[in-house]
Amino acid sequence: MEPARILLIIGGGIAAFKAPELVRHLRRQNFAVRCILTAGGAQFVSPLTLASVSGDQVYENLFDLTDEADMGHIQLSRDADMILVAPATADLIAKMAQGIANDLASTTLLATDKPVAIAPAMNVRMWHHPATQRNLAQLQKDGIHIIGPDEGDMACGEYGLGRMREPDDIVRDLMALQQGTACEPVTGPLFGRHALVTAGPTHEPLDPVRYIANRSSGKQGYAIAAALAQAGARVTLISGPTQLAVPKNVERISVETARDMQAAVHAHLPADIAIMTAAVADWRPEKIAEQKIKKTKEGQAPHIALIANPDILAELCQHAKRPQLVVGFAAETENVEAHAAEKFARKGCDWLVANNVSPETGVMGGDHNQVTLFTQTGRDAWPPQTKADVASVLVERICDVFGAKSRS
Repeated sequence: MEPARILLIIGGGIAAFKAPELVRHLRRQNFAVRCILTAGGAQFVSPLTLASVSGDQVYENLFDLTDEADMGHIQLSRDADMILVAPATADLIAKMAQGIANDLASTTLLATDKPVAIAPAMNVRMWHHPATQRNLAQLQKDGIHIIGPDEGDMACGEYGLGRMREPDDIVRDLMALQQGTACEPVTGPLFGRHALVTAGPTHEPLDPVRYIANRSSGKQGYAIAAALAQAGARVTLISGPTQLAVPKNVERISVETARDMQAAVHAHLPADIAIMTAAVADWRPEKIAEQKIKKTKEGQAPHIALIANPDILAELCQHAKRPQLVVGFAAETENVEAHAAEKFARKGCDWLVANNVSPETGVMGGDHNQVTLFTQTGRDAWPPQTKADVASVLVERICDVFGAKSRS
């Protein structure tokens, strides 16, 4: 049986230096690899290196008289079983989404009828830019498979989403695509929207072994994240410490303290939707002991001074990159609607979901909830139901809002 033939298109990002390693990984899995090297890619890796590791000619120029005498861009796409673009820069992604064909790589991509996968790589701000997100949404509609990116340190010194996935991970995903076991492209009424969800408790350390926390399980936030993903949104779940599994098609960012959560929320803007379900600690110790706090011989309890944590919800409502829809949560144990109404007026969010978390309700840590939704037009008390059902109804309301708004 002949090996599957991969046409690897190498974009002009610094991640192109990983291309030779990617070719080696592909050949170890019995793929035959042929490379198209863009002008930008050639700034980071040489044609000779790629030819050496692939064992094949490297193609660079659309107007090469020898290659184009046989309509090389057509033949390259015909000869491949699959095309992989890695790194897929913001520029290449934009060309693919708009059908631009002004060099060998983009012309070959426009001429192909074979499966295409891309491994994006770019600065975190470029990744989150609305233009890039629109282009990615278009590519998904066109059936392009998107591999990654990962979160991590950037060559520019920033941190966030935009790192190209590692070569072995790319090959693993490509093999799943080849074998028909890759996940289907996500679609739904929130397709192309970015939703930010916070969930779970925060832990505020007293010393290396103790912390202040609360009884939040994170179940409601995780259920909402899952429902948003099912509706087609790209979901970033910023989670305090929990034991819950990450929902399908959801990216989880794990944090511990309120300040960690604050930083993660700001780092993952812009977003279209923010649902702030996390039970963030209102206070933290003013000083964290470097060593475990010991009992005194007299048995006196230590004095621990507390200071206020950042108000993440209120900050988000005033942020320059404020999401179109911000939903807060109010967990109360008494006078639920009165306290929730005051919080709704004070925070500046668009909606607020209030619930009674008194011990007798079993809400904290349980699978059921009873909530009242506050909006600018009034309040709506929902019947008792599972947290999954609360999430479904809430996301249906969100779909109604965004279905009525233009995406232009």
